[in-house]
Amino acid sequence: MKNQKFKAILAIILFLLVTLGMAYVDVFGLAGSGKAEDIKLGLDLAGGVSITYGVVGDDISSEDMADTVYRLQKRVDGYSTEGEVYKQGDNRIAIEIPGVTNATEILEELGQPGALEFMDETNYQLFANGKDYETVLTGADIKEAQAGIDNSKTVTDYVVQLEFTDSGREKFATATTNNVGKRIYIIYNGDVVSAPQVQEAITTGSCVINKIESYEEADRIATSIRIGALPLELTELQSNVVGAKLGEDAIHTSLLAGVIGLALVALIMILVYRFPGVVSVLALCAYTILMVLCLNLFDVTLTLPGIAGILLSIGMAVDANVIIFTRIKEEITTGKTVPVAVQAGFKKALSAILDGNITTLIAAAVLWFMASGSVKGFAQTLALGILLSMFSALVITKMLLNAFIQLGVTNPKFYGTISERKSHDYVKNSKFCFIFSALVIIAGLVFLPINKANTNIGHILNFSMEFMGGTSMTVEFDKQYTLAEAEKEILPVVSEAIGISDGDIQLQNVQDSNSIIIKTPQLSLDQRNAAETALKDAFTINDFSTENISSTVSNEMQRDAILSVIVASILMLIYIAFRFKDVRFGASAVLALIHDVMFVFTLYAVAHLSVGNTFIACMLTIVGYSINATIIIFDRIRENMKVMDSKKTPLKDIVNTSITQTFTRSIYTNLTTFVMVLVLYIVGVSAIKEFALALMVGVLGGTYSSICITGPLWYYMRTKLTKKEKAKAGKAAK
Repeated sequence: MKNQKFKAILAIILFLLVTLGMAYVDVFGLAGSGKAEDIKLGLDLAGGVSITYGVVGDDISSEDMADTVYRLQKRVDGYSTEGEVYKQGDNRIAIEIPGVTNATEILEELGQPGALEFMDETNYQLFANGKDYETVLTGADIKEAQAGIDNSKTVTDYVVQLEFTDSGREKFATATTNNVGKRIYIIYNGDVVSAPQVQEAITTGSCVINKIESYEEADRIATSIRIGALPLELTELQSNVVGAKLGEDAIHTSLLAGVIGLALVALIMILVYRFPGVVSVLALCAYTILMVLCLNLFDVTLTLPGIAGILLSIGMAVDANVIIFTRIKEEITTGKTVPVAVQAGFKKALSAILDGNITTLIAAAVLWFMASGSVKGFAQTLALGILLSMFSALVITKMLLNAFIQLGVTNPKFYGTISERKSHDYVKNSKFCFIFSALVIIAGLVFLPINKANTNIGHILNFSMEFMGGTSMTVEFDKQYTLAEAEKEILPVVSEAIGISDGDIQLQNVQDSNSIIIKTPQLSLDQRNAAETALKDAFTINDFSTENISSTVSNEMQRDAILSVIVASILMLIYIAFRFKDVRFGASAVLALIHDVMFVFTLYAVAHLSVGNTFIACMLTIVGYSINATIIIFDRIRENMKVMDSKKTPLKDIVNTSITQTFTRSIYTNLTTFVMVLVLYIVGVSAIKEFALALMVGVLGGTYSSICITGPLWYYMRTKLTKKEKAKAGKAAK
């Protein structure tokens, strides 16, 4: 007994020391890095470097321009998933990259995009002598180039791995077939980057440039090929350091919301779950400290969508604890001792926790591999949060609870019991819920043509600059304004002059300059003139210029996001069907997921909320949150079907009982998440308020669907479809 108590005390002390050590690193850093303030922040929260490229030449097609923007976006993603690339004016491309204040550093890493050409020996001689020549391939035929190391030989060989487009594959196959034993010259901006000898015909769509002296040289060659693999040749025009898009107070208000929200969540957990609630608070503190540490460790760029991913993971961390503690209460209610109840509670909760988190992790993985931009960043923070939340609930919480039990905290009063709840007929009443849900979704669809006819909107949704592009005004004042001063003095003047709300206008100051960049939705000529006149009347203006800017969320990025969500939904359906051995569970979960997304979609349609990057983040958050809540109920249905005698107990009663048993979990989990988002709504800046409002509706919609929709939906699928299948089988037999 003494030995067990000693181990328990040692475990608690070790936990406290490790947690305090991580907290120290978060606050003060280690070896000059690791502090919370060192976390990279996105363009929306902290600004970054802005680079403007001009397109060389006059004959510029819209297709080449769009392709160049997309390829640059993919390249910037390698530096930061939160970078933005968009068309500016008719022949310029702007790149904004967060987390850096040195424009020269970025330019050196990105390189100078120029012309990339592949030539055979004959055409290279013509090129070298200044004569007309033909290329084998151009940069447009290159899909990817990466430096690598080949350790398959006795001597380490440094290589560059090239991957071609479909058209490039055919061209390269022809070129290598005709030039076996000869060299292919790779020319970038007039200089020979590499001249590998063709060993054999290559028809696979990829090749390796080998026998490179060092990895650094291989990386240099790969970089040159990548930056030259653009349809258009670009030249640098200017570079600046710009401020936060959401304003100077965005990060401070978000942090304040996080602290207040966590404090309220801690209070709720303690009041509802007593001593286990205290333990969960300790585990949640460790989770938060560890999350900050990992954001630094994995060099994550934190943005508003990233904050959404963290909020979701905190909700899931609390959810796992709620599931465990509810199970412990159930076991104590049956008369088991606290130690036995705790072990049984963790065991019975494990499948629901794993299934819920794995389905969400599947979605995060698909988004990471298939999407780009802020969606990729959201997936990164979400996946990291999920893994840490599972560790927090299944390792830290369990270790601490067992340690305190060994120290004698075994009175059932400290853990609580569950009073038997009267089972509600959710299945019977679900028809009213189905009608209500249908009306809400129809309302959202009805508003789409109404919005398009609305002259103030003009589209089915209130698309922001990220989706529709807009107008960028660069104003040079007679003095330098901080972003806070610009938001207070300049923003109201512009907003009133053009008739657009403050929340739809972005201000960015330019470091070491008197200039302020004002980005708005597309303005008419009259609106531009009104803005210029109003600013000149109110301030001393040295220079004023305007130009159109394209969307930062390109059609290709939208396509990638939509495709990744579809693939993620299919994979989640397959996983759920496999785990629950019934495809109807998976189908019901995906339909409930669509239901929750449409609820939030209706809000955006009816309330005319701005649809931008935050919209994508919100929808993805709802996807992750919705599927997790649904899994909990399905897990209980699966368990009760094994425990209850299905011959004596109607399936409808099993469903109703399962929903009743998980009712408190659904309420408390969603309450804690709702509180976090509510605080964000109360203290956040205007852009964050819209985002938080949508999340709150999503949380409420997810709660409603998990209790009232998912279980009955599966029941009807199970009973109605089975009857139809039997009827068809009977007819076929006759």
